[in-house]
Order: sequence, then C-alpha cells, then structure tokens
Amino acid sequence: MKEVRKGMIIDINLDPAKGAEKGKIRPYIVVTNNIYNKRLPVIQVTPITEWSEKKSRVITNVELDTEEENGLTKKSIADSLQTRPIDYKERMIKIRGKISKEKISEID
Repeated sequence: MKEVRKGMIIDINLDPAKGAEKGKIRPYIVVTNNIYNKRLPVIQVTPITEWSEKKSRVITNVELDTEEENGLTKKSIADSLQTRPIDYKERMIKIRGKISKEKISEID
C-alpha cells in the first residue's frame, strides 16, 4: 500500500456506520503530518462534501474546484469541523490525488 501524505485526497469506506454516522465511500483529505502518517495506521482526515452556497458561507469550510491533480469530479467543500481519525490500512479504497499547499494552509 502506498504511503499516505498530508494533502492527499483518499476515498474511505465508512461501513459499517454507527448511530448518526454516514456509512458510505467518500473522499477525505489527509490532514496529519507526514511523520505521523508514516509511523501510525490511524490518521486524521477531513471529509469532502458536495459544494453548496450555504456550505460555502461557513468560515471553516474550504472550497475545492475540480482539478486534474486532486481527482475531484465536481466542485466540493472540505469540512474542517468534521475531522476524524481513521485506520487507513483498513478503510482506504484508493488515492484520488492531492490538493495544493495553499489549500492545505487554508484547512490548517
């Protein structure tokens, strides 16, 4: 399995879900630093959700446009308030791409 790095967009399978969690495959951005990512299987990720006017007004959300480098197929939002730990070795489906250093700075 390829090493995950900060700023990568990865598809994560959240099944089985518990309670009010959404149990589906969705893209996430790796937000933990690369030293941490290299040493531990549990990393911190930020979910990516579909863009909407309402979500774009939330100050902690970061807009993401479709770009060849990030692998997104539609305009999206990184929801920085919904970070969560995941065991990427168990839940990662694939690597889509990566976001720019500027976008990572906005999320940070």
